[in-house]
Amino acid sequence: MAEYMLQISYSAAAYAALIKRPENRVQAVGKVIEKLGGKVGGFWYSFGDQDLVGMIEMPDNVSAAAFSMAISAGGACKNVKTTPLLKVEDALHAMKKAGSCGYKPVGAKK
Repeated sequence: MAEYMLQISYSAAAYAALIKRPENRVQAVGKVIEKLGGKVGGFWYSFGDQDLVGMIEMPDNVSAAAFSMAISAGGACKNVKTTPLLKVEDALHAMKKAGSCGYKPVGAKK
């Protein structure tokens, strides 16, 4: 399964609702992630631009996009960023492929 990092910022209305009635949203979204064939790796509240950072596994990009779209459309999140993650071994493989693909930058000598 592919791994993804989620970075989420709540709307002011969503935070007001959570302060009024605290709730573990990871339990709620975990069911949705599982229904899409994925697994929750972990979620953490954070300070700064993102209120919540999460790691999830999904079977494919379409499933990850579906989850991102669903939580974006709900209105409680003012910003949702889903970043596909590569294992170090996969990144090394990509680096080797990049080095042998023959790409020449603009203005490079032929």
